[in-house]
Amino acid sequence: MASQSHECVFVAFIFMLLLLFSATCKAQLSSSFYDTACPNALTTIRTSIRTAISRERRMAASLIRLHFHDCFVQGCDASILLNDSSTINSEMDAVGNRDSARGHNIVDAAKSEVEKICPGVVSCADILAVAARDASVAVGGPSWTVKLGRRDSTTANVDQANSDLPSFRASLGELISNFDRKGLSERDMVALSGSHSIGQAQCFTFRDRIYDNASDIDAGFASTRIRSCPTNTDGDANLAPLDLVTPNQFDNNYFKNLMRKKGLLQSDQVLFTGGSTDSIVSEYSRSPTTFSSDFASAMVKMGDIEPLTGTTGQIRRICSAVN
Repeated sequence: MASQSHECVFVAFIFMLLLLFSATCKAQLSSSFYDTACPNALTTIRTSIRTAISRERRMAASLIRLHFHDCFVQGCDASILLNDSSTINSEMDAVGNRDSARGHNIVDAAKSEVEKICPGVVSCADILAVAARDASVAVGGPSWTVKLGRRDSTTANVDQANSDLPSFRASLGELISNFDRKGLSERDMVALSGSHSIGQAQCFTFRDRIYDNASDIDAGFASTRIRSCPTNTDGDANLAPLDLVTPNQFDNNYFKNLMRKKGLLQSDQVLFTGGSTDSIVSEYSRSPTTFSSDFASAMVKMGDIEPLTGTTGQIRRICSAVN
């Protein structure tokens, strides 16, 4: 009898393990997550994003950056989209986001369109992930299969945003460490940095570089940027393209710029200053195909950072506030 009792306990234990394993499998992200629940979700998002970028091409860079800044804080959970409230301290107040993170309204608009066809089904976190992919494609960049099934957080973390978002003044070592903490390799980091092929930076983020006669910046390039970036703080918000040559086209010219000491931000140029990432920059400058492939892979990998799945979190009705 004792033997039978032990056997029953063992069988029950195995059954519980199988249940747990099954639940874990169901919680994984999948590109087909909405195929049944909302089959037109991706088409609806794509149309909304294309419309927004056709109105303002710079928005493509902003949406890619917004997804990046979301995933680096609490994982890819749309926490960056939450506004201040009685219970929320918005991540938009973090140094790396304040007066620079853009695109919330575009994600809100896409969410509104999706809610019309599938209310309460598609998360803001997934919409943001899809928007980043569609933004890349809209400006000539690579496409990738977006894994879906993320849920939205009910919290934000401005302190983590201040500590975990890479600084425009970061050294190579700091950047490598920062990305490594998120499970991203040096190659992933360099590939993702290539999104600076598009977009713009505010004067205060590069003023020190263009006025200090730094050895790692081309003198002519610095002189050109001085025209739109005065020494006084009145010009702090003045914008300059990260890539002067093809500022609105997603390509590999960013890496060619770095090799010519024409990286606008310190955190860009450190990728090619005699360090461990020089060879990757050189490779991407020679091969746009390799860069595009690696960028797509790195975006998928970044999208896997600590997603909320299963019954954790919620599906927000609007992206700027918890239900």
